[in-house]
Amino acid sequence: MSSQPSIDGMLVQWGERLFYPGNRIVTAWTPRLRGQSRAAAIRSRIEATVRRAPQVMVKVTGGGRGMAAIRAHFRYITKNGRLDIEDDRGAVEQGKGAVKEIERQWQFGGAYIGEEGHRREAFNVMLSMPRGTNPLIVQKAAREFAKVEFADHRYVMVLHDHQANPHVHLSVKAESKHGQRLNPRKADLHRWRETFAERLREWGIDAEATRQASRGEYRNRDELWRIKAREQGPLRKERPQKKGGEAPRLTRQGALDAWKQIFKALADSTRKDDQALAKRIADFVTDMPMIARTTTIRREPQREPLGRGREPTRERVQPTTDRTRNGPEIER
Repeated sequence: MSSQPSIDGMLVQWGERLFYPGNRIVTAWTPRLRGQSRAAAIRSRIEATVRRAPQVMVKVTGGGRGMAAIRAHFRYITKNGRLDIEDDRGAVEQGKGAVKEIERQWQFGGAYIGEEGHRREAFNVMLSMPRGTNPLIVQKAAREFAKVEFADHRYVMVLHDHQANPHVHLSVKAESKHGQRLNPRKADLHRWRETFAERLREWGIDAEATRQASRGEYRNRDELWRIKAREQGPLRKERPQKKGGEAPRLTRQGALDAWKQIFKALADSTRKDDQALAKRIADFVTDMPMIARTTTIRREPQREPLGRGREPTRERVQPTTDRTRNGPEIER
């Protein structure tokens, strides 16, 4: 059996690869592992992932290439002034007049925004949680998220709690107060998800921001227009749902390898809670969408020499992963 410090070291080594990828953009306020709490933080993320904690959604839904598009989005998210709109100063207003005043400030404050343009002058971001989440907590977490991630930008936010999933619409002015322009990339979006999930957890909401590869998923998320079009009728041509290519395959395989190493470390622990978590990991990996159809299950008892003061070892779950032409095969 491995010692506890050795187990914690394995959790940190492989957990960082699983949850904190190398291309992750790190800023002063990015959620990260610190000091002696690193193993505890990784363990917490493992437990949340295998119990399938609700995943936050942070999505860029579009952006205005001129004031006409920005104005239309403001009126859409506020339901033409009927919903409260909150700005980056924390001021909350309602009504058509209030929305028009915000539009005027955006157009003439700082760099002038023309009615039409060739570049995005605003980014529309949606932060969402599954049905049943307290909408007011979602709003509070979104407010704190915006203060951290868009501290130098003008933005407005509106809560939508009248639909199935409570969500907040954020519209962020592309040019900051210092003249720098916002240009979100995939790594930024992952950091945004982490920040939003962390703020939700601080308010007592179970939330995670695990990458699709770490969950063994391979489906692309549909664009908002595609979802709405499907609701109105069948689309003429559906895009492939699986993420193909060598890079995504290697990413998913790397995540699977990390899960294997984490399993081994916990299964070798003398602590019963670690062994129980190892079994939950085996169940979680077996049920991953990317390998669910190519999984074979076999339980084999493992006999180990008894140590002083130890009871006979019960049946243990041992995963081995081999690549086949149909995908990874997991034996338990």
